[in-house]
Amino acid sequence: MNIAYRLGWIFFRALYATYFHWRVFHAERVPKTGAVLLASNHASFLDPPLVGSGLHRECTFLARDTLFRFGPTRWLLNHWQAVPIDPSGGSATGMKRILEALNKGRAVILFPEGTRTRDGQLQPVRSGIGFIAAKTEAPVVPVRVWGTFEAYGRHVKFPKPKRVMVKYGEPLHFRELRGEAKTCSKERLKEIYQQIADEIMAAIAKLEPSVEQ
Repeated sequence: MNIAYRLGWIFFRALYATYFHWRVFHAERVPKTGAVLLASNHASFLDPPLVGSGLHRECTFLARDTLFRFGPTRWLLNHWQAVPIDPSGGSATGMKRILEALNKGRAVILFPEGTRTRDGQLQPVRSGIGFIAAKTEAPVVPVRVWGTFEAYGRHVKFPKPKRVMVKYGEPLHFRELRGEAKTCSKERLKEIYQQIADEIMAAIAKLEPSVEQ
C-alpha cells in the first residue's frame, strides 16, 4: 500500500472498529495478490471503504468524476486507487478503466445493483457486472454487507453507531461462460452477460450473517 492509501485504510479500520463495532468474515477467501473482482450489495456510502478495509491489500473503487475536479481531492482519490466515472452516461469509459485496473492485477470493488438501495433490500442486478466479468479471467468474489443501511442509508443524515458487517464469499470463475463468450453470437453474448450477473447476485443473496456475530 502507498502511504496515502495505508493512512486511509488505518483510519477507516479504526472508525469501523470503534464507532460501528464492525465484524469481518472470511477475508481469507479473497486472493492476496492478482486481479479480483469484488461484487457487493450497496446500501450506503459506507460500503466501499468497508469492503476495502476488511482486506490487507489495496482496492480500486469507483468515484464520481466531479470529485476529481479539485486538486487535493483528486490527489487523494488517485492515491486511493479510485476510478473516475460519469454517472450520467459515461459507462463505456468507466468499464474500460475498470478492465484496465483488472489487467494490472488489481482488486476492484463493484456494486452490481448500480446504486444504493432505498429500502434496505437487495435490488435487481444490472448486466454491466456480467460484461466486466466476461471480459476478464479474474475471479469474482461475492460480498455482502449488513448494517450500513441502518447506519448511514439514504434516510440517515448523520452516521449512526450501528454495527456493520462484511462477509466475503467463495470466488466464482465462470470458465465455461467466459469461454463461450469468445465465439458466440451477439444475441447469446447478451444472455451470457445477464446470466453471469444473475449468478453473481444470487451468490451475494446466499451469504448469511455468521453465527459468530
